[in-house]
Amino acid sequence: MRKILIATTAIMASSVAAMAEGTLNLYNWGNYTNPELLEKFTKETGIDVTVTDYDSNTTALAKVEAGGSGFDLVVPSHNYIPIYVGKGLLAELDHSRLSNIGNIADEWADVPWDPNRAHSIPWQWGSTGIAVNTKAYSGDPHTSDIFLDPPEELVGKVNVVPEMSDVMAMAIFNVGGEACTEDLEVLRKVRDKLMAAKPSWLSMDYGTTDKLSSGDYVASVNWNGSTMRARINNPDVVYGYPKEGYPLFMDSVALLADANNVDEAYQFLDFIMVPENAAMISNFARYANGIAGSEPFMPDEMKTAPEIVTPAEHADAGRFLPTCPPSATELYTSIWTELLK
Repeated sequence: MRKILIATTAIMASSVAAMAEGTLNLYNWGNYTNPELLEKFTKETGIDVTVTDYDSNTTALAKVEAGGSGFDLVVPSHNYIPIYVGKGLLAELDHSRLSNIGNIADEWADVPWDPNRAHSIPWQWGSTGIAVNTKAYSGDPHTSDIFLDPPEELVGKVNVVPEMSDVMAMAIFNVGGEACTEDLEVLRKVRDKLMAAKPSWLSMDYGTTDKLSSGDYVASVNWNGSTMRARINNPDVVYGYPKEGYPLFMDSVALLADANNVDEAYQFLDFIMVPENAAMISNFARYANGIAGSEPFMPDEMKTAPEIVTPAEHADAGRFLPTCPPSATELYTSIWTELLK
């Protein structure tokens, strides 16, 4: 969900060669994995972890579906979990091998996209909204009109993260539609609004945290954790919860059906459900996690941040996106392909 693209890299958690007991290959969103977490895991288990980054759910799914990736674990967003399962890409988890499975918070233990957590373990969850630099714009940040009908002072200064499901959902909500709609009249409005707005955008880029921090971007469709990281660097940055509706997400770790390092993967899954370790994930990327008891290990700024603790007046507008049927996805992809030209 979020996610800041960096060049695909392999991050090796260091360990003494003599104690090495195995390897693990994690496929995750860019700049989303705490290196200190990997170091701690290697120190405790002797398992070296290689992390390969991706920039979007569609990129990750295509790579995994092609086969032969060599990855053991992947971290899809919640609405992609059923797609992976339907394609036979995930192994069903043996909960008897996960001694910390009971640490999953009650609200995340049995979720519509993965009943009884049969295939995934929570990583982080959050929202997609609007980041704005208040030095450039003093108006209401809580509207998706900032990118769909940019005010004059933001024309040519808006970035849009190129994550199709999030951007399409926000545009659909903006015109009064519902997630996964196949109403052609609604989608015509969405298409027209996006195409009309695009000339007013500066870019469609994932690298938002640094550019929001530096002021290179003064407004962006962005994820809440990324926006918090930018605000820590630049107090002029604020996070807006669009009143027309905004997506919620939960990214979860899943074991691939063709994983080579299964034992090591189970050790990692169990490790990240320890509250202190879950807090390390959140403290790095600045998103909430789904593990009960992790809050005491977080700094006060995580417990009170407006990007993490949704203000009550904006909470009802957030919606977890369902997994759209292929017929709806085909319609959205057609609009998206035209937008990217």
